[in-house]
Amino acid sequence: MSGLTVSLKALTLSYPDITRQALLAHADAIAGAWIGIRIAALLLWRAGWKSTAIAELFGVSRWAVCHWMGLANAHGLRSIQPQPAPGRKPRLSPAVQKQLELALQAPPEQFGLDRTRWDGLLVVEFLRRFHQVELQVRQAQRYGRRLGFTLQMPSYRYLQATHKGVEKFQRAVKNKLRKALRFGHQRVVLSQDESG
Repeated sequence: MSGLTVSLKALTLSYPDITRQALLAHADAIAGAWIGIRIAALLLWRAGWKSTAIAELFGVSRWAVCHWMGLANAHGLRSIQPQPAPGRKPRLSPAVQKQLELALQAPPEQFGLDRTRWDGLLVVEFLRRFHQVELQVRQAQRYGRRLGFTLQMPSYRYLQATHKGVEKFQRAVKNKLRKALRFGHQRVVLSQDESG
């Protein structure tokens, strides 16, 4: 092998979309990707990297890296696995929350509810009827807010009477006047508003 020379090329990453920011954003989007980042941080720590350099590389605070190291020292490999979030589990499953979100975008009448606008009480009624879930009104309001809906002051609209409804009303008034006059009432006051 005396006359053979081997030249090794240094590896480079030339694809323009693969940047540090893009990779970290991708790790945020993929469930469980931060477990791999914690493992990489521990490997870099074992290789002699400083916590500030690791934090800068992964775009986290130095405190977060120190926290990961502390957990690794206290719990070993169990520290890498994500721990369940503290607190009570939500009463509404993700599927029911999605159905509630879709329902809040439609008028309540579509679900056989007797109001024109959604409020906390109506959300409670909807969840009780269609999903057998019992909530307090305040909890229902919080779910609405979490889903991006806000309470609005009700607006009042006056409906214009139809011609058919006006004729029916006039007949009813005339019948009452006839009865009143028949029974000897001397005075009857009748007024008509501007709408009809």
